[in-house]
Amino acid sequence: MPYRLSALLLALLLLPAPALAGIKEKVAAMAPSALVFVVDDKGNELIAQNADKPFVPASVTKIVTAWLAMEVLGGDYRFETRFYLDDKRVLYVRGGGDPLLISEKLAELGKELVAAIGKEPITGIVLDASYYPSDIRIPGIEETSESYDALNSALAVNFNTIAAVRKGSTVRSAEAQTPITPLAVSQFRARGPNGRGRISLAQDPAVSLQYAGELIAAFIQQAGGSVKGKITTGTVPQGLQPVYVYRSPPLSEILTALLIGSNNYIANQVFLEIGGTLGGSVSLEKSLKVANSMLAANGLAGDIHIEEGSGISRNNHFTARGLAHVLELFAPHANLLHGHDGGMNKTGTMTGIHTLAGYADTKDHGRIRFVIATKNSDGEMRFRLAHAIAAEL
Repeated sequence: MPYRLSALLLALLLLPAPALAGIKEKVAAMAPSALVFVVDDKGNELIAQNADKPFVPASVTKIVTAWLAMEVLGGDYRFETRFYLDDKRVLYVRGGGDPLLISEKLAELGKELVAAIGKEPITGIVLDASYYPSDIRIPGIEETSESYDALNSALAVNFNTIAAVRKGSTVRSAEAQTPITPLAVSQFRARGPNGRGRISLAQDPAVSLQYAGELIAAFIQQAGGSVKGKITTGTVPQGLQPVYVYRSPPLSEILTALLIGSNNYIANQVFLEIGGTLGGSVSLEKSLKVANSMLAANGLAGDIHIEEGSGISRNNHFTARGLAHVLELFAPHANLLHGHDGGMNKTGTMTGIHTLAGYADTKDHGRIRFVIATKNSDGEMRFRLAHAIAAEL
């Protein structure tokens, strides 16, 4: 009798708590086809609905990219852009894939560079983007003028985009911090909208590189320097030593900006840098080799299929259970996530696809990890599900 009583008590304890059973039923009623997976901070499964069914993650892919980057590169890692000056005062600029060469940073760079090389005129600028292959293409990036389709490059400024205001043939910068340049004017005249807009420089790597050179020259002049010669492309001569090295903010700051802004260009610059740890120039193949090795080492080879780092490719496929495991691995860096609703989460949105993943602090189950994916036109359902789950747990 005591044995049978103990067995009965054990069986009762293993039954889901009424509240847990209730929230499972509520989730199923709200979105029966949704993928929902929730675990507590000890790894106990609280909700598992279609948890092993592959889904297109969209921008929650960036959580995987951030985890890989923190593991492979480290939060203190900094991208470097190197400047060289020969005896004829030709300035060579070697790009290192810095994703945050934006106007605010270029203004700082210009002042520091002029301080290092003096105000005597520069007789030419040679741009060296050889760290990236010239034919690099990211799956899912199309050749359009959309700013989120910006081309990845070893040396690009302002996310490889131009923001301007156009009225007829007149073009001016749409950003007070960004000088207008001849190429910006010509590109915006050719394909920019009337009124305010932003275009990407995705069609031609040579065009985006020229724009980077023009903007760097503009900030050198803004800092009191002088550029008299042409802007060309080439490689840094062997034996020439850098006169100035610009270092990006630490990777942890870049990832915070990435996860808040969901910038596809930044995501794939970071993803490509992961492959740079294998030596030589970067390539998508190298990055995938490093990523797949890391995924396999953590038992995720069957659950996380990644083709690029931003989520723009519909050929990325995750399972909810696999992404929850990544969230477990990424937990020490959960503070990098800042969702639009104030929570520690990341959204993903594509036509017909709405995803949400991250962490939430609950009353009875501590910090939970959750993954939600829906395939419909109701982009708010993922948030309603997340709020219902957090309220019940």
